[in-house]
Amino acid sequence: MASSVSADGYLGLNGAISESQTKKLTDLPAELLEHILCFPLLSHDDICNASCTCKRLRDVCHGRGKVWGHQYRLRWPRLQKYYRHNECCDWLREYRTRHTVGLQIRLTVESISKRFFTEVPCVGQVLGDSFAEIQSLGAPEHFCEDELLFILNSDKWKSLTLKYYAKKILYFLRQQNILRSLKLFLEQSPVQQSALEGAVLVDQYCNPLAEITVASISDQLEEITDKVQKMLRIKNPSHPSLRGAPDAGVCFHVDDLELQRQAVCVLNCVLYEQLQYKGNELDYYNPLNSYIHQVIQRHTGIPISLSVLYMMLARRLGVQLEPVNFPNHFLLRWCQKPNGSEDIYDFVYIDAFGKGKQLTAKECEYLIGHQVTADYYSAISTTEVLLRMVGNLLNIGKRGEGNEKSYQLLRDSLDLYLTINPDNVQYLLLQARLYFHLGIWPEKVLDILQHIQALDPSQHGAVGYLVQHTLEHIQHKKQPVQPEVKRRSAAEHVDVRYAAGLVMKHKRSGYNCVIYGWDPKCTMSQEWISTMRVNQLSSGADQPFYNVLVQDGTCRYAAQENLEPHEDPLEIGHPEVGRYFSEFSNTHYVANEELETRYPEDMSETLCTVRRLYHRLLPSSGGNQSKAQETAEPAEQQAMPM
Repeated sequence: MASSVSADGYLGLNGAISESQTKKLTDLPAELLEHILCFPLLSHDDICNASCTCKRLRDVCHGRGKVWGHQYRLRWPRLQKYYRHNECCDWLREYRTRHTVGLQIRLTVESISKRFFTEVPCVGQVLGDSFAEIQSLGAPEHFCEDELLFILNSDKWKSLTLKYYAKKILYFLRQQNILRSLKLFLEQSPVQQSALEGAVLVDQYCNPLAEITVASISDQLEEITDKVQKMLRIKNPSHPSLRGAPDAGVCFHVDDLELQRQAVCVLNCVLYEQLQYKGNELDYYNPLNSYIHQVIQRHTGIPISLSVLYMMLARRLGVQLEPVNFPNHFLLRWCQKPNGSEDIYDFVYIDAFGKGKQLTAKECEYLIGHQVTADYYSAISTTEVLLRMVGNLLNIGKRGEGNEKSYQLLRDSLDLYLTINPDNVQYLLLQARLYFHLGIWPEKVLDILQHIQALDPSQHGAVGYLVQHTLEHIQHKKQPVQPEVKRRSAAEHVDVRYAAGLVMKHKRSGYNCVIYGWDPKCTMSQEWISTMRVNQLSSGADQPFYNVLVQDGTCRYAAQENLEPHEDPLEIGHPEVGRYFSEFSNTHYVANEELETRYPEDMSETLCTVRRLYHRLLPSSGGNQSKAQETAEPAEQQAMPM
């Protein structure tokens, strides 16, 4: 005989309804429901849908609860450092804000290529309008940075154009933050300013995409200090610097001069003999010698960077050294009188570049080969140390080869120098001329020129010339010229053999590169043609020439007869790749929308060449074909012999 059961239960083995089975999911305790809804595979869409089903689940998914906090941490783990542990926060509101900011930033970055693309690389390009758009969002800066980092850390070979502009914006935003920190640093009293913190700020500004912090550098200095103390303990177990190294910001001084000598002697032994630190004589003008994190990593530097390192280590051992702005060779001085002195002959001068060699005042002059006045032996402030560090970088930038790296270094060092010394007319004029030469940020140029005129009216001639031509540049920008479209099918392009996106090798120089543009004939000046000995080529200048991005970071203009497809295509590590290409497809680069507009028939030709040359490298199935490959299929079929 059949038994009836209520809708909420079922018939047990003994014929009774099991009460335990009449429970619904929503009858579970809130803690258990939260645990279930925090299951890692559930997305924010799942949580939204669950909270819409009934009041009970909506209450469990309230904004300040664990569920949305878990979703937030799951999706944006890098942002956890901005919240205190167990902080009560409206996680749903934070999630919505971060999600909205992410969408806005992505849309902004995606739009940049259409507005700023130029076929000719623009060295030191500044995307001022886009930075303003990002800043005008009014969102927390760490939200913006996190989204840009998310874009940069996505699939390695995909979204190259998006990553290219995201990197530029992140570079700019971080530099603005560092400049604000530098200004706050400069507002401190000289006693509060740490040479290490200043050196780190300079390092951060020139390398804003690297993770460099005062804490991380201090930890590395602490490791070196530990090695010194370990050796010092063997020589003198009762040495006062062994009682525990003080914090970097705490003044600690060993009074006894003999005990100071012991510490300095052991420091020299550890730094130069055990750790093999040295002055970089072979590559003196490498900017890496000026970045404190690189000095520690590479164990090499120039006099000023090694002196800052040496001075901070000595301070941790209770020995107070002072920086000396000696001409052409930065030094440290160490007072040999108990009560202090200003007589230059009462000091020992330490050459950190020369393995910690101790010099008398007279011996210092032998380093530079001429006599100097007593003023050059005086101690200088931390601000003056930074000015000399930045001045070194500035000179390296001016010595550069006129490529992207040297211009960027020159711009960065000028920014730093003028933040520290904003009224230096010489460097203000150099900055204005640099921006004018690069054709970037004309509004900024006008601001600089106005400041120069106010500081020094005698510069009227140079200022007037630059103002006139900058205004012409601004006017020209308001009337953009339509880009030239080059079709391979045109009769004048019949000799063009290769196409944009192909990975090539230069037959003579051996470098690897990728084509991003071409001309049916050489378009350079007669002077360039003569200098590059183009007429010695078998076809001379009367052959196609290609714009290529080279593996070493340069951009070159190569003759067709000197290029051949690379037998084993590889990724070209050039910083401008993302300007022109959206993806590296294992055998070739896929042009982005802007480059494809300039060369509308090149993608099909590239794919034909790829299939002919690299069939062994292509996937056997067509399931992974890119959009460009699919659209190019008919052209390829027509090109195949019957």
